[in-house]
Formats: sequence, C-alpha cells, structure tokens
Amino acid sequence: MKKRTLLQATLLAATSLALAAPAQAQDFPPNKPVTLVVGFAAGGAADAAARLIAKKLGENIGQTVVVDNRGGAGGNIAHQYVAKAPADGSVLLFGSVGPLTIAPHIMKVGYNPFTDLAPISGGVNFPNVLVVHKGAGVKTLAEFVAKAKKAPGSVDYASTGAGSASHLAGELFNQRAGVEMVHVPYKGGAPALQDLLGERVTSYFAAPPTALPHIETGKLIPLATTGLTRPAYMPNIPTVAEAGYPGFEALNWYAFVAPGKTPAPMLDRWNKEIVKVLQDPAVADALKIHGLTPQPTTRAEFAAFMKKEYEQWGKVVKERKITQN
Repeated sequence: MKKRTLLQATLLAATSLALAAPAQAQDFPPNKPVTLVVGFAAGGAADAAARLIAKKLGENIGQTVVVDNRGGAGGNIAHQYVAKAPADGSVLLFGSVGPLTIAPHIMKVGYNPFTDLAPISGGVNFPNVLVVHKGAGVKTLAEFVAKAKKAPGSVDYASTGAGSASHLAGELFNQRAGVEMVHVPYKGGAPALQDLLGERVTSYFAAPPTALPHIETGKLIPLATTGLTRPAYMPNIPTVAEAGYPGFEALNWYAFVAPGKTPAPMLDRWNKEIVKVLQDPAVADALKIHGLTPQPTTRAEFAAFMKKEYEQWGKVVKERKITQN
C-alpha cells in the first residue's frame, strides 16, 4: 500500500513538472528587460529601424526593450552572441541577410543559422543605392563602369563587412558588369559612409536612409538602386536593371530571430507582438520615411524565405569564388 502511494506521488510530481515547463515557457513578457541585439554600429539603417520598432514593442508589452549594438565582422559578432544567449525570450536579434544567408558560405561564423538561431518574423527590407563621392568624376552607372574598366583595380567599394549584403551586391555587380572593383569592408554602415564622404573610398552600395541626406546636399552622387523597381523615395534614380543589367536584384533585409532553443510558445508570442508593431500604421509610415518597407511574416514564412536567400547567395559565393580574404 505504501509502495502504491509512493508511486502515485511520484507520478503526480512528474506530471506537475511536465505541465509546469510549458506554462513557464509561455510566460510573456519575460520578467526582465528585453535586449534587441543589432549587429552594426549606431547610426545605420539597422540601428534606426531597430530603435523605432523596439520603442513600440516596449510600449505594447509593458516591458523595457533595450537596443544593444554589437558591431563587427559584418554583423557576425552579434549573431554569435545571440546564438549562445539565454533561450528564455529575453534576448532577440535583429538579424540580417549577410550573417544569416551569406557569411556562412564564406567563413567560419561560429553558429548555424538554421539550428543555433530560431526564426520569428521578417522585419524590414530595402534596396541599396550605389553612390560615389562627388570627386569620383562620374554621374551615371555607365560612366562608373567605364571608369572601372579603364583602370582595373583602381575603383573600390565599401561594405558593412565581409559577407554582408553590401559586399555581395558589389560582387554581383562585378559579375554582371564585367569589372573588378576592390572590396573594402567596414564594421558597419556609419564608418563606411564616413570614409565615402571623406573620399577615402570611391563607392558604396549604401542603405537609402543613411545616404539620402547626403544625396540631397550633393555630397554623394547616386548612380542606381539595386531593387527591380525604383523606390518611391528615389523616383529619378534608375535601377541597375534599367541601367543595362536586366534582372539584377540585391535587396537588403533585417529580420527577427532568437536563440535556437527558445521554446516555440515564446517564439509564437514574439511573432504576434512583432507583426503587430510592423502592421501599426504609424510605425509603417515612420519606417517608410527612412526608406524601409515593413516585412511582417509568420515564423514558417520567414524560415522559407531565409532558406531561399541562403541558397541564392550561396551560388553567387561559389561562382565568384568569394573567400574571407
């Protein structure tokens, strides 16, 4: 009789623990400040979007959401950090196309984007704009290509780091235009832009939010955008496709991911809250002012999108024989 009682008590305790674990996993919001990690320096497009979204997220869930800039290695340092962070929903990553779908083909990144990180939702996307400083001596894409072909290796281009979207946009352009621009990696958009303005680098496939003010003042000359269609805020600038390279497309995007072992119920709640923010008319309008298009998705939709991008850029890396050096 005592053995039966002991067995019943053991089974009851085990059942209680099993029921408590999922319940605890679904506690939302986390009972401590939430950190939204960004892989680039403050002042760039990723930082601007993250801060705008984080502010609204914090208001909606009644919890502080702090943006943590961990720049370096094209955003890979931030992705490494989040891959090893506590999987309790308190740490999120504003992941980007480079570290999630490009860099793993080029270098040892220290994480598997499909197992060490868990997809939550798309965030924002935008085309890059190829800009040169005013002393470059070119005003059109055709003139730029002619300059690069006339003296191979004399034209360089900045990027936010090896394996970043701006890096691969340049490599794809090298491939399609038959030129060999020299790649100059930086630790983020802000330092890359600073050196372009200082005429220490010739060109940059820049994020529109950071480039537009300098285009308007004439300090930078826009040559082409990298989407298939002209963005509404740059109606007079042709796309690379329109300027002679049909089908050229290199979009930049940022999305929300979490540590890979984060419980599914927590990921679902974050998806719900993030999609709510991205669909908020005021937030969407604020993002569009910065040239950013909201990209809310389900978890499954973003996982499929990320896989497609991973395969697409993997082919470019292989064909261009791109390495870390």
